[in-house]
Amino acid sequence: MPIDALSPADTPAPATPPSAGPAQRLLIVVPPLAGHLLPARALALAWAARGHQVAWVGPDSALRPLLGPEALVHPTGARLFREQAVGGAAAVRSLWDGFVVPHTRFTLAAVRRAVERWRPDVVLVDQHSPAGALAAHAAGVRWATFAPSSLELGDPLGRNGELTSWRDGVLRGLWERAGLPAAEFTDPRFSPGLVIAPTCAELAGLDPVPAEYALVGPLLAARPEPPFRWDRLVPGRRRVLVTMGTLSAEVAGDFLHRTAAALAELPDVQPVVAGPAGVRLPPDAVAGERVPVLELLERGAVDAVLCHGGMNTVGETLVHGRPLVVAPIRHDQPVTAGRLAALGAAVRVDFATATSEQLRAALRRVLDDPSYRAAARRLGRQLRAGGGAVAAVDRLERFARAPR
Repeated sequence: MPIDALSPADTPAPATPPSAGPAQRLLIVVPPLAGHLLPARALALAWAARGHQVAWVGPDSALRPLLGPEALVHPTGARLFREQAVGGAAAVRSLWDGFVVPHTRFTLAAVRRAVERWRPDVVLVDQHSPAGALAAHAAGVRWATFAPSSLELGDPLGRNGELTSWRDGVLRGLWERAGLPAAEFTDPRFSPGLVIAPTCAELAGLDPVPAEYALVGPLLAARPEPPFRWDRLVPGRRRVLVTMGTLSAEVAGDFLHRTAAALAELPDVQPVVAGPAGVRLPPDAVAGERVPVLELLERGAVDAVLCHGGMNTVGETLVHGRPLVVAPIRHDQPVTAGRLAALGAAVRVDFATATSEQLRAALRRVLDDPSYRAAARRLGRQLRAGGGAVAAVDRLERFARAPR
């Protein structure tokens, strides 16, 4: 049978009433990536529910499908970026060289125009969109950091001096190229006043937690979901959800074939798979290019999740008390996978080399050993204790109104 659903007391808190203070303007600068946009959207909805105003900066073609026709978007235009390396230090370098740096240079003028014309009270800057920090600093507008990835929190690079030194040079180069005084340099990944992160101290590996950090847990909100054949879920069967993330689809093909072979050897488990067509799955599998991940978890329709280790999927899985098998591919995913395995909430497997037998064994472990479920529920309680979007907006309101 599926594991029990969380009690009402375990679910994320509802939004609080509108703020009694004057309305505040929030400008959100975030890369056009679903894993960054979805939690920022949840925060924006909670902010607007307080009677405040929200605007966004980014390519309209990428933001509009997720934000809807009523969202106020200051457009940046869109461009293609270089393909990124799959793993290790090369992935970190290619993330910055191939995406963050060119994205910052491409969008900086548009972000500056948005700050100057819309005059926000505070700018919320994704760590991988430094243009927001550069523009806010130049205009004398306070800015807060949004850290949806574990890659920039704590010391995830393991004191890799060469890589850290290289990235520090990249950040200073962005600062100086923006025409800002070198003597005023501030790491644009970290606001000195507020850093909002959808995680918890144990999962992020932070001890102690800096005073300016708000570790609020996953930022969740109702969102458009794809059609799904709920009628194909077999009552009484255990189910595994397989999802490798929107950015990983182009490299996940062979892994999904190995996963399908593993699932075929688990006749008591019904698979639910998000992935491209062409993978031969067991006949009872429910599959599609996209599946309603959050709704499946909320309904208690899956017992474990096999994923790439993206923070959105991990957070959503843990707050619903499900254990994971994690096959990290790049960026922050190896960091998150390592923490999950160390905390007993997941089994980590190698994305490139794990055999179908190893994948099957990993799934059996998290399904059959109750310690993984217990660890997932313990982490889920810590994540929910952060308060989610309501707590994030509380901190952001106080930050926006604090004396300079």
